[in-house]
Amino acid sequence: MSYFVTADGGLTTAGYALFLILALAAFCAAGAIASRVRGTKLTARTLVFCAMALALAQVTSYIKLFQMPFGGSVTLMSMLFIVLIGNWYGAGTGILCGFVYGVLQFLQEPYFLTLFQVCCDYLLSFAALGLSGFFSGKKNGLTMGYLAGIIGRGFFNALAGYLYWMEYMPENFPRSLAVLYPVIYNYGFILAEAVITLIIINIPAVRSGLARIGRLAMTGSR
Repeated sequence: MSYFVTADGGLTTAGYALFLILALAAFCAAGAIASRVRGTKLTARTLVFCAMALALAQVTSYIKLFQMPFGGSVTLMSMLFIVLIGNWYGAGTGILCGFVYGVLQFLQEPYFLTLFQVCCDYLLSFAALGLSGFFSGKKNGLTMGYLAGIIGRGFFNALAGYLYWMEYMPENFPRSLAVLYPVIYNYGFILAEAVITLIIINIPAVRSGLARIGRLAMTGSR
């Protein structure tokens, strides 16, 4: 693995090339699956709004209100933009968009131990934000979808914690609660951002504005 991974856990040039090839293959597979999901149509309008959401999510991910010591942060509502894609276009498109966002996040701050670790920490965790699509069109669908998305993201992050990151547990952490450490660590910053986001998107003016943008995204009319 030394040909692909540096001593500090980053990727070599060959490692980046291999990962991009694998990511492209997975992206194509995800696109094929998404195209078969009922109601999923990757129209020009859909692609434009997905690109905008990815750009906004990536930019706001750099605005960190709080940084955790071993990865993870409370950002300026960056997860919301991927959740919105699922809410507007359904789970298939949302998961696909989240997968692409996971690739971007990996390239932004790469840390490679194994391919499965990368999938849990980046690809699957951010793809899970697209689970919001299962609540599309339902009462309080955006709020419920957002909660479903972050629970899904936290699950994969916690799974990676159990498999790869337990050695970083603080020495003063109660040993009786050691089994909960990855859950507490990962859901800690995810839920903190969720509280901020849910308060803001449920402000009447913001909720109304998002509804108008949603109609524009789905039908082209306000």
